[in-house]
Amino acid sequence: MIVSLRKKFIIVSAFSIMIVFMGIFLFLSASNIAQTNRILDTLTDAISSNGGEFPAFRPAERSAWSDWFVYSDVITEETRFSTRFFTVWLDQSQQIAQVNMDAIAAISESDVETYAREAAAEGHTRGWVSDYRYKASPTDEGTMLVFVNGNMHRNMTFRQLCSAFFILLGSAALILILTIIISKRAVRPVADSYEKQKQFITDANHELKTPLTLILSNLDIVESEVGKNEWLEDIRSEGERMGLLINKMVELSRMDEGDAPPVLTEFNISAAVSDTVSEFQPLAAERSKTLLSEIQPGLSYHGDEALVRRLVSILLDNAVKYCDTGGCIQLHFCRKHHPVLTVENTYANVDELELDKLFDRFYRADKARTFSGSFGVGLSIAQSIVTKYHRSIHAYKKERTIGFRVELK
Repeated sequence: MIVSLRKKFIIVSAFSIMIVFMGIFLFLSASNIAQTNRILDTLTDAISSNGGEFPAFRPAERSAWSDWFVYSDVITEETRFSTRFFTVWLDQSQQIAQVNMDAIAAISESDVETYAREAAAEGHTRGWVSDYRYKASPTDEGTMLVFVNGNMHRNMTFRQLCSAFFILLGSAALILILTIIISKRAVRPVADSYEKQKQFITDANHELKTPLTLILSNLDIVESEVGKNEWLEDIRSEGERMGLLINKMVELSRMDEGDAPPVLTEFNISAAVSDTVSEFQPLAAERSKTLLSEIQPGLSYHGDEALVRRLVSILLDNAVKYCDTGGCIQLHFCRKHHPVLTVENTYANVDELELDKLFDRFYRADKARTFSGSFGVGLSIAQSIVTKYHRSIHAYKKERTIGFRVELK
């Protein structure tokens, strides 16, 4: 249990770290891409407002094309010499009327025409065509398209994001290593409490069983001398009930410890389920309940046969106890992707059941807590059996019916 708790602590921590760092990386990516677009849009705005030519640097007119902060960062005396751009004018019919390629050399006229047609076909004011950020501005004759080469800015953004990615990845790995190291200390209070609980159950088992055995032994002596009567029968009934409860608590404790390795063998699971059903049919008939089964024959399974039989017994015992008088219990067992067991029984008060609490220890649907031969720990033991070997169990309800489904993966 403690090992499982520690694993869950590490998994939750790792998942939280991944989500946070992924959010940080996505934020950095979005902000860097937006900043790149903003810088290039500032350049296209400056060129568009100057008739397709790069404007002369005039510090006094910084706000002519954009806000002061962006302009002061982007437009400098050297910007016109480092900016590669070309301008295309389209007529009213969206045909190329004029091209200005004076500020760029690494592109052919055919590429320019191709990019211009793509930008015109998109119909957007701004956008990307290949490595060029463009802006479309209406003119008296048609449309002016300004294309600014953004390859350098894109490469810079990519390098920054790669650096951020590896920094975040390294930080996440370091935090995860530290989490693994400190996880043992983090769960230590729970481990100490759990050890004390196990020790208490072990001590209680020894301390209670001895006087209980003496009580029942002395009760036999009294009965042999004075004969049986109502009060002595009540004492015996409550004593046996207490003994059964002690055994259940010890069984739960052993299931939680999980120290003993399972005995895994290949066995006929169909036969094991069928044998268990046969054991409960007389009990169901005695209590005026019908037990029906549908078991796919000849199925084999690699696992612990004793635990599988114990699991089926618990579910059938629970069904027999809580099935309505004159009701029906149905067991289905078949292989789909893996063996699946379902046990259903009729239960008139099914709407009052709290499915999320059925597997809680000592939970009983009977709010009055009247004793009916059950302590409310059977399903807890079944869940321990299932989860111990990485299987799954869940409860469901239908009209006047409660059911349990077990997947033996």
